[in-house]
Amino acid sequence: MHTINKLLLTVLLTYLGHSVAFGGQIINGKKAKRNSLQYMASVQNNEKHICGGFLITPDFVLTAAHCNKSNLSVVLGTHNIKMGLGKAVRYNVERKCKSNSYENVKDGSDIMLLKLSRKVKLSKSVKKVRLPTKDKVLKPNTKCLAAGWGTTTTDRPFVDELQVVDVEAIDLKVCQKQWDHVDFNLPPNVICAGGYPTNKGTCQGDSGGPLVCNGEAVGIVSFNMNGNCAYPNVPNVYTQISKYLPWIKEVINKQSC
Repeated sequence: MHTINKLLLTVLLTYLGHSVAFGGQIINGKKAKRNSLQYMASVQNNEKHICGGFLITPDFVLTAAHCNKSNLSVVLGTHNIKMGLGKAVRYNVERKCKSNSYENVKDGSDIMLLKLSRKVKLSKSVKKVRLPTKDKVLKPNTKCLAAGWGTTTTDRPFVDELQVVDVEAIDLKVCQKQWDHVDFNLPPNVICAGGYPTNKGTCQGDSGGPLVCNGEAVGIVSFNMNGNCAYPNVPNVYTQISKYLPWIKEVINKQSC
């Protein structure tokens, strides 16, 4: 029975994609304050929101590899993605760079750099977020935040206004123990936060958004348990950015992948 459950979970993680299994909306959070989180990006397919992202240089946005689509653009400078662009600006994506080790979400390396078609003019409404400067372990119980335009309950439409939620980092051994209940081994180079033991976390539509701790983006929203956002169940899983710093620097320096 455990083998069947594991196979079923793998199929769900692989097949359901953005609609159910990956990332998500903010659960039990609140609307973000105006002129806060100015690094947040709406990653869009055919001008419709599918994932979050975040600005790390004037011409690169970091997001999840599973957010890859054929016709991507990025909207920066807005908290409300349904009001028309207003002060916000849409940028075409010139190049998509996924980690060479990425194959699928369940195996990890769920990270992608989006090279924008032109450089962003930084302002009061558009800013970069800091990344870690070296590889380091995120201590359990570190207070962090996650943000996105995902749904606020399971299987609901995406929201218009940016939501934010406070979450705490979870020890990886504790995280794996919880995922053992559904017979799933965590991939390498991940961080766990939210979804357990509290009722706060991310869900569909927040994929690619950042986990920000002490002002640094340390993780990228990757997946939860089969799109089930009725927390607490198992911890949310994020790609650990510090493990990919050499690759990020190489892509940015070369302006290519």
